[in-house]
Amino acid sequence: MSLLAISDVSISFDGVRVLDHLSLSLEAGELRFLIGPNGAGKTTLIDVVSGKTRPQSGRVTFDGADVLRLEPHQLARRGMSRKFQTPAIFPSLTVHENLEVTAGSDQRHGGWRLLRPVDAEVNARIADALQLTRLGTEADTRAGLLSHGQQQWLEIGMLLVQRPRLMLLDEPVAGLTRAERDRTGELLKNVQERCAILIVEHDMAFVRKFDATVTVLHQGKVLVEGPLPVVQRDERVIEVYLGRLDKAEAEAVAEAEVVA
Repeated sequence: MSLLAISDVSISFDGVRVLDHLSLSLEAGELRFLIGPNGAGKTTLIDVVSGKTRPQSGRVTFDGADVLRLEPHQLARRGMSRKFQTPAIFPSLTVHENLEVTAGSDQRHGGWRLLRPVDAEVNARIADALQLTRLGTEADTRAGLLSHGQQQWLEIGMLLVQRPRLMLLDEPVAGLTRAERDRTGELLKNVQERCAILIVEHDMAFVRKFDATVTVLHQGKVLVEGPLPVVQRDERVIEVYLGRLDKAEAEAVAEAEVVA
């Protein structure tokens, strides 16, 4: 049984079909990229998966549970975590305190443990996240003083200490330098050893760093999916998406190299 199974999901807003009988699945430990032009339905799909938006029809299951019958906090207890494009950190707290707060939420056991002493198990999770994100030297730094890239890594660490089974990421390398993008790629490859990851991304240079399945959405449907080299050669993908990216991607890469 797939960890995440999306079957025949449709949703419309103001008469406009955003997802159109869309189906896909994600296996435990899999890293999958979700790409496509603006308006393809990528964010809406993540909203549906995370319980934020209810579709008009279709079925979504996570670890065998009916997502459409659960609230986001209930999905979090089952091991689903989501990161938006803008880092959601506590800027006035230190890096360590940010990790402690989220580790203390203890969603798996249905409640917050912030008033309890931090035990050895929680401390071990925090230490592991600091090592994985390479933020150990910044543990006592206020999160608001970190670079944009470091804030992105901190939020990924904040998700990790909650022991997710599925991590949903929205453009995790947006606004990062080339060096930061490379480091984020290394981080996510390590995270994949702990949980499945579904990533919405536009940066094809970043996607190329992974040996992963790519699902292309267009007009609310799965246009094609497979390894990136196969997807890139598909004439439909070139026409509706990759052709539009050529100039924008070249400019973005050039700008990032100057910054780096």
